[in-house]
Amino acid sequence: MNKSYAGWIYGLMGVLIFSGSLPATRLAIVDFSPEFSTFARASIAGIISFICLVITHQKIPNLQQFKSIAIVSCGVVVGFPLFSAFALQSISTARAIVFTAMLPLSTAIFAVLRAKELPQPKFWLFAILGSLFVAGFMLLDQQYSSLQLGDFYMLIAIIVCGLAYAEGGKLSRELKGWQVICWALITALPFMLVLSFYYLPHKSYSSISILSMIGLLYISLFSMFIGFFFWYKGLALGGIAQIGQIQLIQPFLGLILSAWLLHEKIELSMLIVCILVIICIMMAKKYA
Repeated sequence: MNKSYAGWIYGLMGVLIFSGSLPATRLAIVDFSPEFSTFARASIAGIISFICLVITHQKIPNLQQFKSIAIVSCGVVVGFPLFSAFALQSISTARAIVFTAMLPLSTAIFAVLRAKELPQPKFWLFAILGSLFVAGFMLLDQQYSSLQLGDFYMLIAIIVCGLAYAEGGKLSRELKGWQVICWALITALPFMLVLSFYYLPHKSYSSISILSMIGLLYISLFSMFIGFFFWYKGLALGGIAQIGQIQLIQPFLGLILSAWLLHEKIELSMLIVCILVIICIMMAKKYA
C-alpha cells in the first residue's frame, strides 16, 4: 500500500479514537477532579507503557530523542489533558470541541517550525478554510456571547497539543509511533504517580458513578495510549501537516458522541458543513 494512503488510514483511526476524548473527560470529571483525571490517566497509561517496553526489550532513546520526547510528554501527557479538563469545568463539551477545529492548523504550523515541512500555499488556503468552516459553524450554532476562562484554557491546550503532535510525528520517523508515546508516558510517570496520590479523591469509591469510571478508563487506555499508536504512525508515513488535516472531522465526531452520551442535539447544518470540511481535507491532501 502507498505510504501516503497508509498514513491516512492510520491517521483516521487515531482521530476516531481521539474524538471520544472530550466527551469521556466530561464524564470523568463528574466525580474526579481535573487534576486527578489528568494525572491518573497518565499513570495508568504509563504503567502499561513500561510493561510494553520491557517485554519487547526496546533500547533507551538517545539524548536528542529524549528532548523531543520531553516536548511530547509536556504537550499530550500533561498539557492538553490538564487544560482541557480545566476548561470543561466552566464551558460545555460542545464549546470545548469548537477549539479542536484549530488543531490541524496548529499541527501544520509546528510541522513547519519543528519538522521543516513546506506545504504548498494552496495547502494553507484549504487548511485555514476548513478550520474556519468548522469554527464558524459551531460558534454560530452555539451562539456564544462572551469569552470565558475555559476558552483560554482550551486555546492553550490546542497550542501545546499541536506542538506535541508535530514533535511526535517527527520523532516517529526514527522511533516507532507506539515507542514515542510509551517513552513520553514513562518520562512523566514518576511525577504522575506522586500527583495522582496527592489528588486522590477523598470521597467514598462507592459514590463514584460507573460512567465516571468508564470515562477515566477510556481517556487512560484509548486517548492517552492506543490512539497514539495509530496517530504517530500516520503522521510519520503521510506527513505531519497533511495527515494533521484529518483532525478537521474530529469536532463532528465529538459532537456525535456528545449527542449520544450527553444528549446534545445534532442538526442538518452540521452534516452539510461536514461535507464541506471533507472537501477541504481532500484538497489539502492534494497540495500538501
